[in-house]
Amino acid sequence: MTGRTWAIEAHGLTKRYRGKVALDGVDLQVSAGTVHGLLGPNGAGKTTTVRILTTLTRVDGGTASVAGYDVQRQSRQVRRNIGLTGQQTTVDDLLSARQNLIMFGRLFRLDRAAARRRADELLEFFGLEEAPGRSPKWFSGGMRRRLDLAASLILAPKVLFLDEPTTGLDPAGRREVWQAIRTMATSGTTVLLTTHYLDEADKLCDRVSVIDRGRNFVEDTPAGLKRRIGDEQLEVSIAHPDQLERAGALVGRITGTDPVVDREENTVTAPVADGVEALTSVAAAVRAESVGITDIGLRRPTLDEAFLQLTDGSVQPVGDTALEGSKR
Repeated sequence: MTGRTWAIEAHGLTKRYRGKVALDGVDLQVSAGTVHGLLGPNGAGKTTTVRILTTLTRVDGGTASVAGYDVQRQSRQVRRNIGLTGQQTTVDDLLSARQNLIMFGRLFRLDRAAARRRADELLEFFGLEEAPGRSPKWFSGGMRRRLDLAASLILAPKVLFLDEPTTGLDPAGRREVWQAIRTMATSGTTVLLTTHYLDEADKLCDRVSVIDRGRNFVEDTPAGLKRRIGDEQLEVSIAHPDQLERAGALVGRITGTDPVVDREENTVTAPVADGVEALTSVAAAVRAESVGITDIGLRRPTLDEAFLQLTDGSVQPVGDTALEGSKR
């Protein structure tokens, strides 16, 4: 292989359960040392894809390799090079945090001394060194999840699979887990992340693959996905309803667009390519023409909006940022 190194590579994955198609030719390529998001609505095939790549489910068709090993022919080598954290935590409340990690180390056939050293390293790595003797049942949700992630890294895997890692956590707990994931990626671990939280993918992922009905739809950066549904929007809130039409004409003249005038919200909205320049020009114009406004600002498309439009088919994969183009 020349150029890019793929930590995960899959082509044409298919899987059926009792005659029902779960995966219908999924392709996936994940660069080493990156965080890659796998997004899709419920039943899209995300968890099935993870189970195949982690050797927990046999594939019906297609090929896949993880950390350079074939998931079917070299499953043992694959398991030696991966970690997996599911939606439910696996730590034992009857043991302390350190005892949990030592136990996992022993299960992975580390000797006692090595298991203790690795436990202490991971407690420090995940910011849990102040609570080694405490039971996880007294931990916050974020701390408990970080301990679960630590258990997945006992053998320092090259590739870590995270299936909905922040489900059920409060905002503070989610931020703690996000920081832990960023730290892992910075240290060289490749992370494949499935999530229902679009802001999570936006903040964490280098690239995102969207699948729906067991098929690839598109693969791009989070910013690229958002660009697919259009430019950022300039939104002006008008103080007096009787000035809406005049404000709309003014915004349209400056932006060269046909703005949307919302009479219920008293706003004028227009897509703009250069948001800062448009905002500055419109702000100066409304001041000069004595149009009363209560607010003016730029609103960028969110990944939630892109995801919803992509999966309902209103936006088509185009250009060389589609998955097919990314394989060149």
